[in-house]
Amino acid sequence: QVQLVESGGGLVQAGDSLRLSCVASGRTFNDYTMAWFRQAPGKEREFVAAINRSGGSTNYADSVKGRLTISRDNTKNTVYLQMNSLKPEDTAVYYCAAVLFGSSLYRNTYNYRYWGQGTQVTVSS
Repeated sequence: QVQLVESGGGLVQAGDSLRLSCVASGRTFNDYTMAWFRQAPGKEREFVAAINRSGGSTNYADSVKGRLTISRDNTKNTVYLQMNSLKPEDTAVYYCAAVLFGSSLYRNTYNYRYWGQGTQVTVSS
């Protein structure tokens, strides 16, 4: 079992940057593949990025490649999402997710067992 708590969301303007953090507690953090998903109003939750247990392999949605970067610090039990050149269409609630072992190739919500409560990101034009 692992508990996930996200932070770092907020209201920014188009072109700005934000860094989201997700702190995990419970079992050994580096046993978990980690991911970020997002959900905009009226839309389904969608995959953003994933990172394997060592941090050596990452996977991104096409819509965020080159702008968003996922990373992890296993000494701090934390996964990050660095968000640059933000666009209004990035507005959503961002969720951290985890699965025991797993793979950075996992891109579906059903692949992940544990979820945080979400953090709101709003990008104004």
